[in-house]
Amino acid sequence: MTTSTISTPAILLHRVNYGDYDLIITLLTLSEGRLSVMAKSAKKSVKRFGGAMELFSLLNITCTAGPGQRLPLLQEASLTRPFSNIRSDMLKTAYASYWSEIVLKWMMEGKKEDRIYHLLYSVLEELDAGRLSPPLLSLVFQSRFLALSGLRPEMERCMGCGKEIAHVTAPYLMFDPHRSGLFCGQCTGHCREAISLSKGTLKLLTWIEHGGLDHVRRIRFSPRSLFEGQRFLETLIPYHLGKMPNSLVFLRKIRPAPEGEPWNMGAL
Repeated sequence: MTTSTISTPAILLHRVNYGDYDLIITLLTLSEGRLSVMAKSAKKSVKRFGGAMELFSLLNITCTAGPGQRLPLLQEASLTRPFSNIRSDMLKTAYASYWSEIVLKWMMEGKKEDRIYHLLYSVLEELDAGRLSPPLLSLVFQSRFLALSGLRPEMERCMGCGKEIAHVTAPYLMFDPHRSGLFCGQCTGHCREAISLSKGTLKLLTWIEHGGLDHVRRIRFSPRSLFEGQRFLETLIPYHLGKMPNSLVFLRKIRPAPEGEPWNMGAL
């Protein structure tokens, strides 16, 4: 068995100490999907990796995998985009950590997911530049991640009676994560647990799922719709992950809900 070499752009998602000097880093790469590698002597060799070991940084990496290696060895890592404005702001760091944890917990090691790579790169770039608010970018990331991962719920018709949402007269619908769908007022008895979602917010979420970021900049969410969208997606994502991400728990601690609005599920 010969040694293989991987060279690819990558986003640094996670790192943990290994021994006194090494790091195990997990990356979202363009060519390999999620990839964990060993960075030997990364904590003492500033010259070798420079500032390339910072979270959310965009890198070009080269690593090798050979017989008997538990993890590929990182040989080179050059910094392409540091995204340092994210790490200098606690709220931006919390959002970027949440998106990274979604990728870490959902994606399989070594499965190429170039569309998710480009999605994460685009929202990190926008977050670093400050052109869109972090909450709105989070709606973009979560809604598009669900679509790309095949986890998008049925949002066009009532799961109970089959009526198209456009023909539902009530302003609110109920979303049941256990059945991954919406229910009109006449069918809410089918729901095990549900959160309410207005038709207006639902329409806005559909728009941001499909449009580019230039299109998203032209959309105006009211504080109410932004809250509804956040609560809807931040209920659905943990349900599919099977647990509440630690980064989302922290995000909610530093991003208080609007007065009188609970983050947990329940009718508005």
